[in-house]
Amino acid sequence: MHMKRQYIFKLENLLDIKKKSLEYGLISNIPKELLFLEILNFYESDSLNFIWLGRIHYNDAWDIQKKIHQLILQDKIKDTILFLEHFHVYTFGKNADQNHLLPSYNKQAEIIQSDRGGDITYHGPGQLVVYPVINLNKYKKSISWYINIIEQIIIDTLKEYNINANRKDGLTGVWVEEEKIAAIGVRLSKWITMHGFALNIKPDLSFYNGMIPCGIFEYGITSIFELSGIKIDSIDIVKNIIKQFSNNFIQNNEI
Repeated sequence: MHMKRQYIFKLENLLDIKKKSLEYGLISNIPKELLFLEILNFYESDSLNFIWLGRIHYNDAWDIQKKIHQLILQDKIKDTILFLEHFHVYTFGKNADQNHLLPSYNKQAEIIQSDRGGDITYHGPGQLVVYPVINLNKYKKSISWYINIIEQIIIDTLKEYNINANRKDGLTGVWVEEEKIAAIGVRLSKWITMHGFALNIKPDLSFYNGMIPCGIFEYGITSIFELSGIKIDSIDIVKNIIKQFSNNFIQNNEI
């Protein structure tokens, strides 16, 4: 049987990533509880696992989050951050207005009702999706604090690519002037987070024409590629986000 090669990265101090490759089957660095996953890249620190899953369907990622949520609730694994892409999909938040999906939407995309917060959003190739499954009991039990940290992680990551991003008063997400570059939608159960954020690297922005993104009429959508003209590898961005989790999440926790 053809052996799949996996690349496992050991995060030495959350800022210096040391790479080593191992054959599939020699994956003792990965906790046995996570071996049900098709892990393509694995990073770890003293308190967090970081996992690259590649491109997977929305419902598959949702099921994975639920399993990891239970493992964290049972204190069997460390808090875990999933990095991935989705196939084309429109998802509704639990209180979304169904009319925000327009009749002209691209029929290549699935339509899924999610249990996250927020309104309608789009996921697809060229967009980095990040699902932190984190026990806020270890940090600060505050949804506003958590959202603020996530926004800051995205803003600081974009600085690495000379993109000046910001927040907008009263709106969740990250913006570049009048255009949204990252959407955030989360769920908390027993103060453990699920879902997360989507950062536009180089998606097909025409899919946004089939909806009113997050139910917001007056602003547009952009991407790193639209702003810079440079196609950036997703793994490069993943490494920068890992650094920003150290800078903004772990060091600024308020236990």
